Amino acid sequence: MTQSQEQDRLARFEQTVVPHLDAAYNLSRWLTRNDTDAQDVVQEAYLRAFKFFGSYKGGDSRAWLLTIVRNTCYTWLQQNRARELTTEFDEEVHSTESVNPETLLIEGANKQLLKQALEELPVSFREVVILRELEGLSYKEIADITDVPVGTVMSRLARARKRLQVVLAGRVKEV
Repeated sequence: MTQSQEQDRLARFEQTVVPHLDAAYNLSRWLTRNDTDAQDVVQEAYLRAFKFFGSYKGGDSRAWLLTIVRNTCYTWLQQNRARELTTEFDEEVHSTESVNPETLLIEGANKQLLKQALEELPVSFREVVILRELEGLSYKEIADITDVPVGTVMSRLARARKRLQVVLAGRVKEV
């Protein structure tokens, strides 16, 4: 590859992928639950994205990048915190009826409670909530990023929301 071609590739990469740095960091931060780890993961993900930028065929560059970030996070979690990836789903915790988390926020519930509740979610639930609620992605986009069927995305999102309801309702009662 000539120097001119490499410069063109870098310019296309910067134009296509770099604008999504905030979304990449946001997803990584929520999955790793640590600022420094998230920065390291995003840096590694961007290196991977640049390395494989030649295989990017157009389309939604944000979803393409977030797929790489997600996969890099999971690799990092497997190497550094394998226990988090095997958190069990507790049916009893998820079956209790309670207050809607959005209602709690609207009524002025402490944002720190929501942050703590999100961080307590199993990583597979946390990622769909972050991708849907904070990044505004569609179910289809989340399914593409996570490489699971749309129905699984919807199920995980419903379970995650239910768990947030239970945790937040319990904490509000404590306050």
